[in-house]
Amino acid sequence: MRITALKTYPVPPRWLFLKVETDAGLVGWGEPVIEGRAATVAAAVEELSDYLIGRDPRRIEDIWQTLYRGGFYRGGPVLMSAMAGIDQALWDITGKALGAPVHALMGGRVRDRVRMYAWIGGDRPADVGAQARAVVAQGFTAFKMNGTAELAIVDSHARIDAAVARVAEARAAVGPDIGIAIDFHGRVHRPMAKVLLRELAPFHPLFVEEPVLPDHLDQLPAITQGLGYPIATGERLYHRTQVKPVLDSGAVDIIQPDLSHCGGLTEGRKIAALAETYDIAVAPHCPLGPLTLAASLQLDAVAYNAFIQEFSLGIHYNVNSDILDYLVDPAPLTVGADGFLPVPEGPGLGVEINEAVVIERAAEGHRWRNPVWRHEDGSVSEW
Repeated sequence: MRITALKTYPVPPRWLFLKVETDAGLVGWGEPVIEGRAATVAAAVEELSDYLIGRDPRRIEDIWQTLYRGGFYRGGPVLMSAMAGIDQALWDITGKALGAPVHALMGGRVRDRVRMYAWIGGDRPADVGAQARAVVAQGFTAFKMNGTAELAIVDSHARIDAAVARVAEARAAVGPDIGIAIDFHGRVHRPMAKVLLRELAPFHPLFVEEPVLPDHLDQLPAITQGLGYPIATGERLYHRTQVKPVLDSGAVDIIQPDLSHCGGLTEGRKIAALAETYDIAVAPHCPLGPLTLAASLQLDAVAYNAFIQEFSLGIHYNVNSDILDYLVDPAPLTVGADGFLPVPEGPGLGVEINEAVVIERAAEGHRWRNPVWRHEDGSVSEW
């Protein structure tokens, strides 16, 4: 079996799908995308195709090493995201060729179902109490919300109070037993993170995510020392060599590789195994489409230290399209009333993409860009 073609499809709301074709008639699907840079990643996939046409798609590790090491310049969000989608598609093909789910090829599942969490509140968190009650009514036992909108590097305590009040509203709405994850989204610089992290302690967060920008992860030990709840990060780390110093710091409890950014399942599995040696949990980052979620579930199935999975259905980015719209059968990605999702048992990634819908929506395409925010003084804010 040989690879014959790679085709990319930019589909709403902000995703990029990849179809890898073979001379055996089997195809694999992946999701190589950087949010807001889909066309850039598509160009990278096209360039990498020179290393793929004519190759046996089942030689996944060798192809991964070729793509990573063969170009001399390596790493970073664009190249690793392009590799991630390709890697997902190769695992999909290999599983289909063997009639087995990817998790069976990775040693078999260690769990039967995966706890899921939803999103509430939007980019500028609001109405969090009502939205929290709504997702709990759907069966979710956990949700995530942005902690705040933009914050200046040193801001007023009123902004801290407002952020804390929103978390307090969410906690009051759902009671003590529902997990509340709070995403700082890299919007909070060190001086304010030191304050906000401690102010949130009475509300017992499930975790706080990306409390500082990935550029400043070396500062985490100083600002998280003594906290009594978990700290999570990792969506903007693309290789295990970037993850290891973070784990060495002792300041992170949960690592969050994104299976569409970190080189795919091949690298995600290695990151999870590395984290396990530190007794650190894994919670794959996934505000993206159905293929990223399907790949994440395959990792959740085999990684002992995986404990919860982000679920993007209804997330505020998904305008006019959502993750189930592109599936022939939505059942494998439909969360149960108990807030869990059974590990997919179908071959490959375990989902069947509706190619006709993909082609139709790709004709519409998208040019999604993240918003550019500014502080009161006119300077650009982190988003």
